[in-house]
Amino acid sequence: MRLGINLGYWGAGMDADNLAVAQEADRLGYAVCWAAEAYGSDAPTVLSWVAAQTEHIDVGSGIFQIPARTPAMTAMTAATLDSLSGGRFRLGLGVSGPQVSEGWYGVKFDKPLSRTREYVEIIRKAMSRERLSHQGQHWTLPLPDGPGKPLKLTVHPVREEIPLYIAAIGPKNLEQTGEIADGALLIFFSPEHAEETTLQHLRAGREKAGKGRNLAGFDVCPTVPMAVGDDIPALADQFRPYTALYVGGMGSRKQNFYNRLAQRMGYEREAAAIQDAYLAGDKDDAAAAVPHELIDSTTLLGPVERIADRMRGYAEAGVTTLSLAPAGFVLEERISGLRAGVAALERAGLA
Repeated sequence: MRLGINLGYWGAGMDADNLAVAQEADRLGYAVCWAAEAYGSDAPTVLSWVAAQTEHIDVGSGIFQIPARTPAMTAMTAATLDSLSGGRFRLGLGVSGPQVSEGWYGVKFDKPLSRTREYVEIIRKAMSRERLSHQGQHWTLPLPDGPGKPLKLTVHPVREEIPLYIAAIGPKNLEQTGEIADGALLIFFSPEHAEETTLQHLRAGREKAGKGRNLAGFDVCPTVPMAVGDDIPALADQFRPYTALYVGGMGSRKQNFYNRLAQRMGYEREAAAIQDAYLAGDKDDAAAAVPHELIDSTTLLGPVERIADRMRGYAEAGVTTLSLAPAGFVLEERISGLRAGVAALERAGLA
């Protein structure tokens, strides 16, 4: 099992610290550094900045939002980043959510599965440097009855195939991800619930693609918050607002993928209470309603020895890249978390 680092979003006043975290992760031998985007900092600019100032660590989009760019533009960006980084780019994609897609990008959030499938098809075709033509439900290239003609990518990517990941939560999305992607970017991943919530669906997709009901060669890559210390309840409390935001407020009452995931993990009543409080504007009550067990099962908490034991659980559940998100707003805390992650991986015998 390899380690990654998730830097999240930039532009919150900690950009210099984020770069220092990426550089330390590079020095420590972390495999990949992910950067996110929502409606603030964009991921390609951040990744080019990080890639220019690191040497070995891969840089990955966690994620590029599908409604933000045409598939051809994403292929151009991927090829450019892979070239500039010397073959260190990983392409992570996701549909985002209805609020961002429709409110920020003005793109209707409909048929996310078929949209993702077409998007990936076009990217792969463009990256192969075929002349680009596509007749689909969501995109037609070139447009008919006009001056457009099939073009091919002028950039020669460093690698013939750039690793392609999809951020997936729901069963159907997970199955499709297993079928068409090289890896899955996961969140709120619990080793205890991995089989029924995640892995069985990824395997079904692999089988559909003719790759057998196994995940050999497929990167199972959850982002896992981490806090090091002895007071486990206090450490867990740091992540209450984070969990409440996703389970309670990330999406509408009818369409919240994280809330549904919590329900599939057995927290139906608690997920409803968190959402009710959050949507009513009471974020404190929403955070208080998050069960400690939900936080503990989806994070790495405690001293290095306990984190090492939990890492074994992630590896046994099938995780191949464990991306850490160390707690803290102070650079020293985050760097300490990075080092603790390496120490725990070695103690677990997984390095």
